[in-house]
Amino acid sequence: MTGTEFLDLDGDRLREECGVFGIFGHPDAAAITALGLHALQHRGQEAAGIVSFDGKRFHSERRMGLVGDNFSRREVIDRLPGTVAVGHVRYSTTGETILRNVQPLFAELEGGGFAIGHNGNLTNGLALRRALVAEGAMMQSTTDTEVILHLVARAKRNRFVDRFVEGLRQLEGAYAFVGMTNKKLVGARDPLGIRPLVLGRLDGCPVLASETCALDVIGAQYIRDVENGEVLVFDEDGAHTHKPFPPMPPRPCIFEYVYFARPDSIVGGQAVYDVRKGMGAQLAREAPAIADVIVPVPDSGVPAAIGFAQSSGIPYELGIIRNHYVGRTFIEPTQHIRALGVRLKHSANRAVVNGKRIVLIDDSIVRGTTSTKIVQMMRDAGAKEVHFRVASPPITHPDYYGIDTPERDKLLAATHSLEEMRQFIGADSLAFLSVDGIYRAMGKGARDPQRPQFTDHCFTGEYPTALTDQSGHDPSSPRQLSLLAG
Repeated sequence: MTGTEFLDLDGDRLREECGVFGIFGHPDAAAITALGLHALQHRGQEAAGIVSFDGKRFHSERRMGLVGDNFSRREVIDRLPGTVAVGHVRYSTTGETILRNVQPLFAELEGGGFAIGHNGNLTNGLALRRALVAEGAMMQSTTDTEVILHLVARAKRNRFVDRFVEGLRQLEGAYAFVGMTNKKLVGARDPLGIRPLVLGRLDGCPVLASETCALDVIGAQYIRDVENGEVLVFDEDGAHTHKPFPPMPPRPCIFEYVYFARPDSIVGGQAVYDVRKGMGAQLAREAPAIADVIVPVPDSGVPAAIGFAQSSGIPYELGIIRNHYVGRTFIEPTQHIRALGVRLKHSANRAVVNGKRIVLIDDSIVRGTTSTKIVQMMRDAGAKEVHFRVASPPITHPDYYGIDTPERDKLLAATHSLEEMRQFIGADSLAFLSVDGIYRAMGKGARDPQRPQFTDHCFTGEYPTALTDQSGHDPSSPRQLSLLAG
């Protein structure tokens, strides 16, 4: 483990790949897109990009870093004229993020320019890429998003939407696409609806975004979720919906509710904040603890901790204070500094913790390294007992749909029993929300193994789509598409 990993506690968190945004027909399209991306910043912090069209030509600005650092200046927005724009925020799963991978990607096709941004991961992206390269395609990036550009370019259809659909039919995995041509704004969601996409309206203009929080920040009205398997097209003639896939029950990613979506978003008709509180309440019923105070691991554990406290009657207190202004340290990572790394982002509130039996609430445990440090911090602050409760089931399998998870042998719950995990993190007791419990917290009753309503493979090992790029390998083997995720 490198010094950076010791200091970056969020390295022990799951990571979502991207956020997408698009608007059609608005005179301030680029500025609005920048605001929308700012609201989606939690979905990707490594790079951001916007492409616009002014009626004659396309304009592109793609930058490394945060939206606010790159798209808050007027001169940048002025370089993106037009009434149509699409934008993207990116988090790469591993390796260096380089400018040529920053989205939206743009290409000149036979019928004109096409820009597209992608949230998700194609489980046959590597196979498609290899086939395209073997046929002479010249790839300009290492993202699987570029595959769809080539598939659309090679499609044997006349209308753009038919070419786009022909490309989609060849894809496996999870995707939410937002793209644009010189005449259209287009959005598409995978047949299972694994990755989210919503439709809104601002000043009569259609808006597409990964989450409703992006609609809220620009003052747009939420219309509906884009349906699983739906392709939406907006042009001067209005809105057009296409459903090119056989009907299937939706199976959205359950981790949108557990961790990824902003708490103020509405996902699948459910308020994320309320769902997370419900998970905490269900956890309190399944795994009660005798304690003096409930302490959330900030910030993701806060709603669940409130629900746990309300259900258990144990007081909720901020026993850990998070410093939101610390990124990767500028200090040379000596062993001494590595040991202090946890305190750069989290500090114990000794007045709350000292002499108390506490229950720590977190949303998930991945490798367990952060949990170990947090437990030790509580003991150093004088906690009499430290009980750990997790508001989701144990993560036992890696993801291939756009979440950055380690290989299976680095997932703590995949290699340790519950008691071994307790000993590893140093808690007096440890418990997770059950799989049935997380379904009940979402008002669905117990999980139906014949027809699960969510994509929950990280907990169950049941992958809902083909894993072509993993063929010949156990799904727990290291991810092959580490650099190719959207």
